[in-house]
Amino acid sequence: MGLTSTTLLLLSIAFAVVLFIGTVWLWPRLARGTWRAVSGRVGLLFATQLAVFVSVGLSANQTFGFYASWADLLGRETEVGVVVDHAGGGGAPSGLLRVVDTRQVDGGSGRPRFGGQIQKVALNGRTTRIATPAYVYLPPEYFDPANRTRTFPAAVVLTGYPGTAEALVDKLHYPRTARQLAKDGRMQPMILVMMRPTVAPPRDTECVDIPDGPQTESFFAEDLPEAVAAHYRVGKEPGSWGIIGDSTGGYCALKLAMHHPELYAAGAGLSAYYKAPIDPTTGDLFHGNRTLRDEADLHWFLKNRSAPDTSLLVTSSKVGESNYKATLKFIDEVKATQRTRISSIILESGGHNFNTWRREIPPTLEWISGRLTGA
Repeated sequence: MGLTSTTLLLLSIAFAVVLFIGTVWLWPRLARGTWRAVSGRVGLLFATQLAVFVSVGLSANQTFGFYASWADLLGRETEVGVVVDHAGGGGAPSGLLRVVDTRQVDGGSGRPRFGGQIQKVALNGRTTRIATPAYVYLPPEYFDPANRTRTFPAAVVLTGYPGTAEALVDKLHYPRTARQLAKDGRMQPMILVMMRPTVAPPRDTECVDIPDGPQTESFFAEDLPEAVAAHYRVGKEPGSWGIIGDSTGGYCALKLAMHHPELYAAGAGLSAYYKAPIDPTTGDLFHGNRTLRDEADLHWFLKNRSAPDTSLLVTSSKVGESNYKATLKFIDEVKATQRTRISSIILESGGHNFNTWRREIPPTLEWISGRLTGA
C-alpha cells in the first residue's frame, strides 16, 4: 500500500482503536507489581501511543501532501529519467517534455473542450539536465477549435518543501479554481504548470544555482519555459509568464520574478520568506560564494541591485504567520524602489497551511491573470 493510501490510513486508525480497547480491557490483569505485569503495561502504552502517532502522521501527510511515496519519505526516490531525442535542423526540442498521463478536472465534463484537462508530464532540462515530473492544466478554451491558433499566458505554480505536485491539484484545487474563475469572467484562461521546487530530491535547493550542484534557478528560468513553450501554445511575447508558490515555493516565486523579470512579469509568494535558509535539508547552498548568498536574500537584492520591472504579490496573516513583520518590511522596501510593483493579501488570522492558502488562491489567480499578456 502506498504512503498516501486511504486503506493504509484506515487500517492504522483501526489498529490504534483496537490497541486502545485492548489496553483498557487488559489493564486490571496487569495491575500487579511483577516484572511481567509492569512490562505488559509499558508495552501496551508504547504500542498504543505509537499507533496513534502513526495514524496522525499518515492523516497529516494525506492532508498536506508532505511526501508522495515511501521512497520520497525515506529519501530514496527512483524517478526514471526522460529520454531526450535531439532533432536536427534546429527544430523544437520535443524530447524535453513528455506527457505520461491525462485526467479531467474535478467536477468537469468528460470532454476537455468543456472541462479542461490535467496532463502529467515528465520534464528534462536541456541545459541543466534536471529531470522532474509536473502537472499541466489546460483550460477548456485551449481545446476549442475556434482557438486552434490562439496562445495562452502561463503560470508556474510551486509547492512548499518537501511538498507534492499532486497536492496543488487535489488539495489546493488550482485547476478547478482557475476554471471557475475564468468561467465567471474573473480571470483569463491560463495554462498552469504545477510542480514542486524540489527538483533534486531529497535536497531542498531553494531554487539556487548551487556551485558544482543542481542548477535549479537556471532550470526554472530557462529550461522549464523552453520545454513548455515547445509543447504547448504558450504566448511568446513579454509578459506571458507568471509564477506562484507557497512557503518555499513562495520564496522561489518572488526570487525568480525579481531575478528574471524579462521572463516572469509577475510573482506571488503565499506565506513566503525572503532569505534562503541554511539547514540540514539544504546543505551548503553557496560554497563560499558571497555574491550568490547575498542575491538569494531578497531584502539585500532590493537595496543593492537595480529594481526589477515586475509585479509582486505577498501574503501573510496578522495572527498565525511567522512572516508577518518580515512581509511588512518587504512591502516597504519594494515601495521605495518606485519601479517594482507590490500588492499584498493580509488576513486577520491564518496559519502556514492549506486552509489559509485556499483562501488566498482565488484572489491570487485573479491578480496574476490581470498582469499577464493575453492572447
